[in-house]
Amino acid sequence: MYGRGKSPHTHDHLGETVSLTAAHTRGDGPARIPEVDALRGFALMGILLVNALMMAGPYGLGAIADPGASVLDRTVEGVVRTFAVGKFYLMFSFLFGYSFTLQLASAERAGTSAVPRLLRRSLGLLVLGLLHAVLLYTGDILTTYAVLGLVLIAARNCTPRAALRAARILYGCLSTCLLLLGLATLLMSDAETAEADAELAEGLAELIAGYRGDAVSVVQANIGQLTDQLLATLLMSGFVMAAFLIGLYGGKRCLLADTGHHRAQMRRMFVLGAAVGLPGSLFMAMAVSGPLGPRWAILGEMAGVVTAPALTAAYICGMLLLMQTARGARIAALFAPAGRMALTNYLSQSLIMALVLTGYGLAMYDRLSPAIVVLGALVLYAGQLALSRWLTARYRYAPVEWLLRAVTLARLPHDRDQSAASR
Repeated sequence: MYGRGKSPHTHDHLGETVSLTAAHTRGDGPARIPEVDALRGFALMGILLVNALMMAGPYGLGAIADPGASVLDRTVEGVVRTFAVGKFYLMFSFLFGYSFTLQLASAERAGTSAVPRLLRRSLGLLVLGLLHAVLLYTGDILTTYAVLGLVLIAARNCTPRAALRAARILYGCLSTCLLLLGLATLLMSDAETAEADAELAEGLAELIAGYRGDAVSVVQANIGQLTDQLLATLLMSGFVMAAFLIGLYGGKRCLLADTGHHRAQMRRMFVLGAAVGLPGSLFMAMAVSGPLGPRWAILGEMAGVVTAPALTAAYICGMLLLMQTARGARIAALFAPAGRMALTNYLSQSLIMALVLTGYGLAMYDRLSPAIVVLGALVLYAGQLALSRWLTARYRYAPVEWLLRAVTLARLPHDRDQSAASR
């Protein structure tokens, strides 16, 4: 069904003047950077925690507070909002941009044009994303990656410096606009804020009934949410694109080929990222889930979005530094198999949660507390870690990775195929 055999790893450190093929391979072997897989596996955990709360009910991590939430519920949501919301999809996006350079190198090794491959890959991601959004979870990220990936294809020959400069400009413009928007909402009166919350709350009973109904009503509920989800996607797309470009910069500079040469820079980025990102995330949590109140909610959300990249950078640098220790190497070995089959794990997370939470199965939508949902998500992730380790020890590609690679290559993958990072 899918190819057996493992792909080799590389730790070669080479200057930025050499080609991507040389920088990401040893001899004629394909590239597989363990740090990329481990980071992707770590990001999967954060993505799952956020998505689980979003899928569990209409109030989960939303702009409307659950009137029946306990102190424990609010605390759990606040912790997830502080440390996970908005951070891990950016980590995935950075890794997507970095892996893009590995895919360019893979096409170069194969002596073929990269563009047709990458276009087919984007089409495959688009189809998977649309099916995911309609059938399972409207908060899909694959469609965004498929569309914005076209920009990466167009920018594939840009210099590292140009990619970094474009990311900075994009981030600066978006951040300024969002913060100004958030500050403008402080001018709203309490009555206007209450009215806006009441409008958001309209239709929640119908939404709950839809997700607790049969399979048809679940699909209808998903489709009904797509318009609002599109607006949220447009809001975050600029930050996704900036993370893509940072990843493209990192890949062209081969920064993850040997992280040992960048310890001092990573330590500085870890401290600075935490110093900027953590206060912003705490403010977001206090404004949306905590005591500041509805008037501050939108500004809190905007501040959290703007400072999330800093905390994401701290997570990445912290994990890379940790991986250079003996204990960190064991942690990386735990996460890496899940990262190698991230696409399969990502989609299976949504499938399992849909079977538990919606009318596809147990219909527990809006019936579980955030603490139970988070605990269940962690149990699910532990199971995925174990299954990923078993599968990657026996097969070269997980099922969905195998399917996407077949679409990318326009033929069935074989063991001798050179591998690229899955996302």
